[in-house]
Amino acid sequence: MTHVSSSEGLNIQGFDASHTAVYKVVDGHSLKLHVFLPPDHASTDQRTAILFFFGGGWMIGNPSQFFPHCAYLASRGMVAVSAEYRVQKQHGTSPQECVKDGKSAMRWLRAHAAEWGIDPDKILAGGGSAGGHVAAATATLEDFNESEDDCSISCKPAALVLFNPVFNNGPESYGYDRVKDYWQSFSPAHNLSTEPPPTLVLFGTQDVHVPVTMAEDYKQQMEALGRRCDLHFYEGQPHGFFNYTEAQMPYYRATVRVMDRFLASLNYLDGEPTIED
Repeated sequence: MTHVSSSEGLNIQGFDASHTAVYKVVDGHSLKLHVFLPPDHASTDQRTAILFFFGGGWMIGNPSQFFPHCAYLASRGMVAVSAEYRVQKQHGTSPQECVKDGKSAMRWLRAHAAEWGIDPDKILAGGGSAGGHVAAATATLEDFNESEDDCSISCKPAALVLFNPVFNNGPESYGYDRVKDYWQSFSPAHNLSTEPPPTLVLFGTQDVHVPVTMAEDYKQQMEALGRRCDLHFYEGQPHGFFNYTEAQMPYYRATVRVMDRFLASLNYLDGEPTIED
């Protein structure tokens, strides 16, 4: 299956990152992190950070998809970052490179945490669709590391926030035709043996790319390991229902509130959500 939801590949306007930083140069491509800092931020801070990965089926996408989420979380006191990574249409790459870049981005952010006022032990990851896969992969997969990376630096996040993630890549799953030669080591749902972090999963019940049953199975596997997995369903909603668009704005706000409360429950945020109804 190679279809990409029309809600993927969004180019969201009206949100400007505080800074950009190149985390990796590969095959002539400079890959950037778009960093949103809290208003009263100082480099001496020890802030919680979250790194988001955009959706687009490993084929297309734009980091601006998560700029609204970054701006909101920065307003709540976190350092929030949205990453560029290689995709098929722009870079001619495979899904493997997406995960390699995701791991590189996490390692870079942890290695440079002191420069950005970040607590290196409080770096989280999030993403939507294939970006949700990339985020989950940083927490669960042992393979798919860039040859130039310093693998002594952990790429594993302290928590995950996943919006309709493609976290099962087995037969009958989205993208299997593209990863079938290595799917068993590529699928987060099949690599949950290393104490995955607390995870929030947000899903539309009418998602045609990732069946509801796969989300339920993931939660059951996590809980069988004694790990936290909060699963929220949104009745009648399709893939990409959470995006910052006029049509999807009620669900953008609803999912951001749930994300906020999940992060607060882990002591990464204080107080109640500030997003408007």
